[in-house]
Order: sequence, then C-alpha cells, then structure tokens
Amino acid sequence: MAASILPDLSGMQRRITNPKIKLPSMPGIPNNHEIAPNLRSMSYGSRKLELKLKEKPKNSIIIEGFPGFGFVATIAVEFLMDHLKMHSIGSFWSPRLAPIAFVHGKRVVQPLEIFHNDKYNIIVLEAVTGVAGMEWEVTDALLDLYKKVNAKEIICIEGIGSESDKTEPNTYYYTNCEEKKKRFEALGINPVKDGIIFGPAGALMLKAEKNCNASFIFAETHSNLPDSKAAAKIIEALDKYLGLKIDYRPLLKKAEGFEEQLKGMMEQAKEAGAVKKAKDDEQRYIG
Repeated sequence: MAASILPDLSGMQRRITNPKIKLPSMPGIPNNHEIAPNLRSMSYGSRKLELKLKEKPKNSIIIEGFPGFGFVATIAVEFLMDHLKMHSIGSFWSPRLAPIAFVHGKRVVQPLEIFHNDKYNIIVLEAVTGVAGMEWEVTDALLDLYKKVNAKEIICIEGIGSESDKTEPNTYYYTNCEEKKKRFEALGINPVKDGIIFGPAGALMLKAEKNCNASFIFAETHSNLPDSKAAAKIIEALDKYLGLKIDYRPLLKKAEGFEEQLKGMMEQAKEAGAVKKAKDDEQRYIG
C-alpha cells in the first residue's frame, strides 16, 4: 500500500512511523496558526461548541472535512457547495473559534456552517477554520448533529501525504460498517491498513465505533499546498459512493485558479492572526 500515514489535522506535532513517508509542514493557517493558544486561553472559559439548527432534515448523510494536509477536504467541500444546491440550516459556534471571516461570492462564510441539499438529502459542514484544541468538542457536536437529524452516516474526507511518483492520487477508505466495506471495494477504493490519524478525524474515528455509522475517504497528496487534483479524487469517490452525478473534471480545469485564490485567503488569515497576536501581546504588556 502507498502512503497510509494521515495528516495531523489538529496542528499537533506529527509522528512518522514509516521512514519513507515525509509529511511537509502545514501552512501557518488555518490549523496550527499562531493565535490558537491565545484563543484557547481567552476569558470565555470552558464554553462548549454550540450546535445551532434552523432546520432538522431527517435521515440525512453528513459530509464533513476540516482544513488539513493539502487542503483537500476544504477544496472538495467548496466544490460540493458550488455544484449542489445548498441552503444553510445552522452552524457550530464558539467564542473560542478564530475570529476570521471570509467573503466568497458575496457571502460571508461562517467558520463552521451547516448546509443541506434537498435532492440528495445531504448535510455538508463547511469548515474554513482550524479547530486546534477543540477536536473532542467538534466530534461531540458532530455526533449531536447526527442524533438530532437521525443521520444514516457521517462521511469524513481528508488528504494524506505521499511521496509516490504516481501522478494520479490513490484513494483509501475506512468504515465501521461491514456492508459499506463491500461498497467501497466494489468501487475500487482500497482500505487503510496502517496509519496514525490525528485531529477531528482521529477523534471521530475513536468515538464513532459505538456511536454512529462513520466512513472516511482519503486521497493522496504530494504537497502541503492546496491540491485540487487530490480533491477531485475525493469528489470522484463521493460521486460513485453516493450517486451524486457530479462531474469532477471541471475541478481539475479550474484547479490552478482556485489554488491561487485559496493561497491568498490563507495569507490574509495568517496576517490577521499575526496582528491579533501582536495586539494580545501588547495588551498583556500594558496590563
């Protein structure tokens, strides 16, 4: 099997068990940004991540993925948002989330916003900020959402690091449902056999064993920069698995422009984080 070591999605120090696999360091934003420790130490205390729902569609399938290695999940989610008719049904909110707002298509993107597609009865979590230090809370909030909408399944999508010379990324799966394993294998997706999984994906994998039906789809990426090709493999796998009838090829065509846009957003977020940290340091000094 090719690289099966998964990224540290929480911004923690990576551990590499396979010497052949090299995981490049993540960009400073959004997972391991400098202001995360300061945000966690703010005066908001132990306020939990709050689930706010305006609608409760029943028997949905939940798709989630947080900014991680190659920003594969982030790109894939945005592609779903652009190609499926989605409307907002709620959000996850905490004052400990990074105070960073993005504007996309004249819309203010919330840090953790929840959308629904009526045709396929799919719930998508759009996450544009990292949740370092809040991984267990995020998992609990996802499981709360799972129960409130009586979901059929949670699908977690992520990128994995690889030094393979192949130009075409491989995809892998893990699921705690025996019947789902046959479906993935029929689609030609290989199972994850060995690896270390960190962050929200790792927390969900641990808690999902007894609390929900959960599947994970991973795509190889060769860079710590946004990788639209790997994201296209995720979309291709989702399309086959769920029958979404989405053509992933346009993602490859617009990959270059999308990656440049995302890199620009990352730089803006990094600068905003640096300014926030400087202000916090100044206030502590004055106080």
